[in-house]
This record gives sequence, C-alpha cells and structure tokens, in this order.
Amino acid sequence: MKFDSNRAWKEATSAIAANRDVLLALAGVFFLVPSLAFNLLFPQQQAEMPVPERSGAPSGEAMAEVLQQMQQMQTEALPWVIPMAIFQAVGTLAILTLFTDHSRPTVGEAIRRGLGGVLTYFGSQILLAFGLAIVGGVLIGVAAATGSAMLMVLAVGIVIVGALYAAVKTSLVAPVIAVEGQRNPVAVLQRSWRLTKGNSVRIALFYLLLLVAFLVIMMIVSAILGIVLALLAGQEGAQIGAAVISSVLGAAMTLYFVAIIASIHRQLAGPSAGAISETFE
Repeated sequence: MKFDSNRAWKEATSAIAANRDVLLALAGVFFLVPSLAFNLLFPQQQAEMPVPERSGAPSGEAMAEVLQQMQQMQTEALPWVIPMAIFQAVGTLAILTLFTDHSRPTVGEAIRRGLGGVLTYFGSQILLAFGLAIVGGVLIGVAAATGSAMLMVLAVGIVIVGALYAAVKTSLVAPVIAVEGQRNPVAVLQRSWRLTKGNSVRIALFYLLLLVAFLVIMMIVSAILGIVLALLAGQEGAQIGAAVISSVLGAAMTLYFVAIIASIHRQLAGPSAGAISETFE
C-alpha cells in the first residue's frame, strides 16, 4: 500500500480534535509534567555551570574542565532521565491504545496496557541500539584503521544515514505493541520493518516536514513569549516561563506525533488495525 501523508495528517488531527479533553489530560500527565520538572531542575544548573576563563582560544585543560562538568551534569540527570523515559513510554502506549482499540477501553485500562508493553518497547529499542552500535563500530573501526580521513568521514556519514533509516523503519514499534498486542521485541522490530517496506522515503520526508514545521513554530512562539516574559517578569521569571513554554510545546508535539504514527500504522496495516476516527464515538 502506498503511504498517503495527507490522509495520515487529517486522521491524526481529527482524532485529536474529537477526543481533545482526554488526550490533553493524558499528554499533560505523561508528557508535560515530567518534561517541565526536568526543564525546571537542570537548565538552572546548566546556566550556573562555571566556564573556565581563558584568554584567546580555549586550552586543552579548559576544554577538559568543561567536558568534565558536562559529564557530571549528565550523571546527575540520569536518575531523572530514565524514569521520565519510562513514564513517557507508558503514556505513548496508553494514548495509542485509546486511539485505536475497538473495545473502547477506559483511561485506566489503557494505562495498564501501556505498562504491560513498556518492557517490550524498551527491549526493542535496546536491541536496535545494540545492533546499530555493533555495525557502526565495525565500520568506523575499519575506517580508522586505514588512517584515511576521507574513509573516516565516509564511514561516519554511512553510520548516520543508516541510523536515520533504521529509525524510520522502526518508527511503528509503539503502535505494533499497543495496537497489535505483540510482546516479542524482535518480532516487534520485524513487523515495523515490514509495514514500512516500500514507503520508507515517503515516511521519512513526512517526518522531516513535520519536524521542520514543529521546530519553526517552537522557535517563533518561544522567541515572542520569551521577550514578553523577560520584559514583564525579569530574568528569573523568563527562565521559568521559557521552561513552561518549552514543555507545553514539546508535549503538544509529542501528542501529535503519537497520533500520526497511529494513523500511519492503521493506514499501512489495514482496517483491521482499528479506526482512529471512531475512537470514543
């Protein structure tokens, strides 16, 4: 089946509009709140991170100090990042269940099903990352062994393109888990790969278009509201406002992306995958 991006967008936006109250509540709980908490905690630390003062170009010691500080910040953030990723994965699977399940589950049932699919979801992501790391490591290692800068650049480029291709091919992992009930991480990856066969370029271009559009909107809204907040609330108020704005826009973007992958899955898997537009009617 040929992928129709216009149909996917219309179905996604219609589904969100038809079930706005429930979806906004779930997006607020699973996407907005964790993101806002993280943005309020760690950007302040980033802003306060001391940067070594050096005259002229930064020395090796200065760069090493900055890198050490960044590594320390990442270590401190890790205990927050992992629970946040799990929490958002549950929300994604729960929303997909509400979008596509003909049995009309309650919100509580959808969340329970989301919890049931989390291990499969992260298992598939770990397998994918492990496979990419092995292939990429071998390619870059061979290129590095030759001592050729050109081959090294070529190898890195191939790895990046391959990773992006794999990301597109496996972008339907979450709908396969939530909608089809698959719990085998390997089978989930294979199913997503098969569903996107023949449509990878179209889907990739659609994702790219959406990403650019969302980023432009976020930049414009953040810039305008940031200036207003800086004038009205001062520097500290502007920082808090920026965190709120970023989290709200990020949650909205995530909600739309979840709706879009649900629509893409339904379109490529066929009518049996569930009718998004009929949910909650």
